[in-house]
Amino acid sequence: MQMIRSIVGITVFCCILGVSMCYGAPASKTPQLILQLKGGQVVIALDREHAPKTVARIEKLAAEGAYDHVVFHRVIGGFMAQTGDVQFGKKDSSSYDLSRAGTGGSSYPNLPAEFSDVAFDRGAVGMARAAAPDSGNSQFFICFQPAPFLNHQYTVFGKVIKGMDLVDKIKRGNSEENGAVTSDPDEIIKASVQNGSSEKGN
Repeated sequence: MQMIRSIVGITVFCCILGVSMCYGAPASKTPQLILQLKGGQVVIALDREHAPKTVARIEKLAAEGAYDHVVFHRVIGGFMAQTGDVQFGKKDSSSYDLSRAGTGGSSYPNLPAEFSDVAFDRGAVGMARAAAPDSGNSQFFICFQPAPFLNHQYTVFGKVIKGMDLVDKIKRGNSEENGAVTSDPDEIIKASVQNGSSEKGN
């Protein structure tokens, strides 16, 4: 009888602390950006902890379909593949202009830099920007190899956790034109976010 009372007491105490503890509910999952490329899916774990404003922007644009059919306009072997120009790099848009891809962005304001101690390792995903630190908007890049010279200079907001082999196959650009892809670029067929959104209008 004493043992039963103890178990009941522990159960009541557990439930007072919260239902999730009582039933062992899992913690919230890391949000993921899913990029559908021609060869399959690339899964990127988004880092809300170190880049909350940037992740919110990426989630917002993906939810709006802004990244669908956006090309990889600058791809440098041994370095990175850049995409995300939703203004001039979106193939199904009337404003699509491959010669201008890389110069545009979304209609939303530029983002503040969110530099952190997260390193630009292979598979790291960073926010592209102009010379000013607070000029990131919609464009981003995926590193083929570690790029420590970017550490504390660009915002890291994610890491490829699946499909890096597909990233490695993205069409390279012209080395004499700073990696610009001048014809028939690869594209993001579809971008979506799983496991919730932190977007609050950023």
